[in-house]
Amino acid sequence: MSVPKHARVVVIGSGIVGNSVAYHLGRLGWRDIVLLDKGPLPNPGGSTGHASNFIYLVDHSKEMTALTVESVSQYRELGVFTESGGFEVARTPERMQELTRRMASAKSWGIEPVSLVTPAEVKKLVPYINETIILGGFYTPGVGVVDSLRAGTLMREKGVASGALHVSANTEVTGIDLKNGRVSCVRTTAGDIEVENVVVCCGVWSPRVGLMAGAHIPLTPAVHQMIDVGPVPRFAGAKSDIEHPIVRDMDTNMYERQAGGDLEIGSYAHRPILYNPEDLPSVQQAALSPTEFPFTQADFAPQMEHALELMPEIVGDEKVGVKYAINGILSLTPDGMPVLGESSDVAGLWSASAVWVKEGPGTGKTLAEWMVHGESEIDVHASDAARFHEHQKSRLHVRARAAEGFNKTYGIVHPSEQWASNRNVRLAPFHQRERELQAFFFEAAGWERPFWYESNASLLDEFGDRITRRTAEWESRWWSPIINAEHLAMRERAGIFDLSAFTIFDITGPGALSAVQGVALRQMDVPVGRNVYTPVLSPNGGFKSDLTIMRLGDEQFRVVTGGASGMSDKKWFSDHLPADGSAQLHDLTSALSTIGLWGPRARDILSAATSDDVSNEGFKFGTCRSIDVGTVRVLASRISYVGDLGWELYVPMEQGLLLWDTLWEAGRPHGLAACGIGVYGTTGRLEKCYRAHGNELETEYNVVEAGMTAPRVKAEDFVGKQAHLRHREEEPAAILCTLTVDDHKSKSGEKRYMLGREPIVARDGTRLVDGKGRGSYVTSAGAGPSVGKHILMAYLPPEHANAGEQLAVEYMGERYPVSVAVAGSTPLFDPENLRVKA
Repeated sequence: MSVPKHARVVVIGSGIVGNSVAYHLGRLGWRDIVLLDKGPLPNPGGSTGHASNFIYLVDHSKEMTALTVESVSQYRELGVFTESGGFEVARTPERMQELTRRMASAKSWGIEPVSLVTPAEVKKLVPYINETIILGGFYTPGVGVVDSLRAGTLMREKGVASGALHVSANTEVTGIDLKNGRVSCVRTTAGDIEVENVVVCCGVWSPRVGLMAGAHIPLTPAVHQMIDVGPVPRFAGAKSDIEHPIVRDMDTNMYERQAGGDLEIGSYAHRPILYNPEDLPSVQQAALSPTEFPFTQADFAPQMEHALELMPEIVGDEKVGVKYAINGILSLTPDGMPVLGESSDVAGLWSASAVWVKEGPGTGKTLAEWMVHGESEIDVHASDAARFHEHQKSRLHVRARAAEGFNKTYGIVHPSEQWASNRNVRLAPFHQRERELQAFFFEAAGWERPFWYESNASLLDEFGDRITRRTAEWESRWWSPIINAEHLAMRERAGIFDLSAFTIFDITGPGALSAVQGVALRQMDVPVGRNVYTPVLSPNGGFKSDLTIMRLGDEQFRVVTGGASGMSDKKWFSDHLPADGSAQLHDLTSALSTIGLWGPRARDILSAATSDDVSNEGFKFGTCRSIDVGTVRVLASRISYVGDLGWELYVPMEQGLLLWDTLWEAGRPHGLAACGIGVYGTTGRLEKCYRAHGNELETEYNVVEAGMTAPRVKAEDFVGKQAHLRHREEEPAAILCTLTVDDHKSKSGEKRYMLGREPIVARDGTRLVDGKGRGSYVTSAGAGPSVGKHILMAYLPPEHANAGEQLAVEYMGERYPVSVAVAGSTPLFDPENLRVKA
């Protein structure tokens, strides 16, 4: 079969994801769509063909839950979804506590109904379970199974019938050509296709296909073991594929589900078994399929014992034998999230990779919207293909993180839990000084960042009862009361911060002003020496990012953004450079080191190290300029994310240590304390009600709802302007508020402290939902040591966004009273911003 000579888009891979992408692109109006697969249809041999095909709705990730819910909606519409219900059962008290978190996430994301159930209630619906070894379970009636191959077939048929889609099976891609950095031609065994866009939906083969165009898609093939045992007497005469709820045996990393007359058992408990993409056989070479490897019995032996404990009636029946057993191959990424969006390496090359059956159609719709409209209804910033820094694309990094994450598939993962593998990749020039101060390091974009310093333990005695001590084990993980002590030391004296994880790039050239003006919400035609904090909007007026831009010259602007979103921001700015080449982007992240100096004595410390005028009159808030600090020439920017007087100080990387030592010596007489990111990112930020991207700021919410509306909108055009102007004329559907916890005492008498993502409800437990159907939940949570409160931020429906409004937060299965402290952006601490501008 020949292929068309030209296509607007070629979608490579005809599993559930590729079918979904092609179908939704056609539904949104694109034509000349070509869908290719090197395998036969309807089952080309990828992971879709052997997947267990069950779908649990609730995830702690809002993004993944939204994609899953959208997928289920589409599967239902296609008539291929069978609702069975599903349990997640607990064998340990720790897991039962985790299941209360599941309940909270379900309410935050609007998944209803769900319930915590007793062992007897599980037994009632799953009569073959041994209820004596479990403590309880989490029940979601909306769980079910799908026929993903049939779903893909229906999507292809609809696409072909609409005239939008051409399908070519048994057609292998042999190369992808580029022209001026953009995809131009897809070479196949059935002919060449001139192309405008390519979407890689090849699952475990995606890295190989991406490399044909010079793009990195960081994932690794990994084994997930599955067996079918049967025939099961209890299931004899089953009228459908599934008639009993699916069971996830969470503490053993396993699941069991009826599959017609058999029982399917799957495991994520075995050792990580990873392959390289080039290790996968061809369709012709594979005994079963390219993603069904020979079963390694030794890896599964302990899991059979666990299955025997949980379901002895079936697994212990000598007449029930193993009918099918494979090492199924699936895709794992270094952070556990999919790889979605346009490549930062090659224009026009899109990825929809490392996507499982449960979120396949939702992902297809999302990517199609992104390609057609420039953004998607569901905010997928955590899955953005552009998010990876260069070291995160390396094979060793991908494999190390995937191996570490595999056994956490059903794990109890703390929201602040840090990766252990492939650490110490990026170190600040003063890293050794931080080690000497006994820093406890978190990782951000590969950088080792102190979250607190154990050497500051003496501050606990100094500040005494002003320091909150947590006693519950869960919220004491990855946390220390020293964070609060460092906060108070900064507020009373001064703190020095490692900000090396910033992503920094310059936009230069005659077209630089036009380039940044077209991306930033705020006015960028400001005097040289001004810094501007600005939201960056999506086309529909939601938050793409928020960052700082310094004007360093008539044709030079320096963009400073967070490490986590840095590469995505860099791509966004690159994509909006003028086509005539009049502006260029230069990444300076590895060239510059950044130190923060803040607190009421920050000026005294800086004055002791410089002869430059750093008085309020000589160095106004919101300005930046070069000064001498000791023997180091420093770009100083007077700005603050912690709400106190001070500067961000930028120096060449090799001079960072000298700058740290100079400031440290100058700060000794003033009580300078080394402060960790626990202060910078949480306590200092929350006291000032500062918003953070990925927490408060997502494309789902707009500038008016976030309380960040400026008095005027600049005349110049920028991405999202028309939507923003419309939002300013409308009544907001939600208002971002700051709340404080009124009483932390749990039923046991122990005080508990929320960590974020918990539902905000009425005092009677009623879920709060705004006019757009969005539920209220905690976007950020943390201590406010200077105000003596535990602070929560949340979007609330306008009728509840009133100072003094009494509400509640659900945490670990209990309801705690909270009050709205501020509706809008007025800070709790120093509401007039006198300290920042002192």
